[in-house]
Amino acid sequence: MKKLSFALLLFATSVLFAQNKVSESQSKWFKKYKSQKNIPKLEETKLNKDSEPSLKDGFVNLYNGKDLTGWTAKGGTCTFEAKGDVIRGTCVKGSPSTYLSTEKSDYTDFIFTCEMKWIVDGNTGVMFRAQSKPGKKGQETVFGPQAEMEGIAKGRGWSGGIYGQACGGYFYPLWLDAHKDARNALKEDDFNRITIKAQGGNVKTWINGIPASNWDTDEYMKGFFGLQIHSGKKGTVEFKNIKVKELK
Repeated sequence: MKKLSFALLLFATSVLFAQNKVSESQSKWFKKYKSQKNIPKLEETKLNKDSEPSLKDGFVNLYNGKDLTGWTAKGGTCTFEAKGDVIRGTCVKGSPSTYLSTEKSDYTDFIFTCEMKWIVDGNTGVMFRAQSKPGKKGQETVFGPQAEMEGIAKGRGWSGGIYGQACGGYFYPLWLDAHKDARNALKEDDFNRITIKAQGGNVKTWINGIPASNWDTDEYMKGFFGLQIHSGKKGTVEFKNIKVKELK
């Protein structure tokens, strides 16, 4: 019996080691970010093994298909336009990152989903449970967790990871062997779906239905959503099917 128990322990340890191993293709990113403030320890990284939640019933559309009623741009001067069934965000050279933010700012537990397409490649993402504070030169600084959608050209594959915007960097990078499917889930020249489920202190994400992040927090529990257009020289992103289901 003792030999069997020891064998089972060794097996469980080997499985844990395998799933929490940094992928060879991610070694340079591990080297760059391993000492960042928010980076989780490899052995403590939880995996998202859940199926994507149903996106059919109980959702409220956050975009009315006509104009940007209910939204406010924060943080910079990148532009957002209502264009039929999409919201188009465009990078303005010299502008800080800009967030088209819901005026409702007390979302707690929810399932959020939207689809986005890069017209001109550039970094983007969805802030959730976000907050803001006075920034430099009279501008507003948006901070908190962001479901990263980093674009195509970077080739890193962290879309669906969770970044701590203006609060210490990555909470959940997608650099493990176990994240391979999520890293390969992004579709070029098409819309990509990001889904976020936040319930209590746990947050999970899915990219095109593939499980990505599984992150615990006791700090960021309430806030607004924000569609990001990152600072830089270029970038145009379209967002559609933006909806949320608040959980009780």
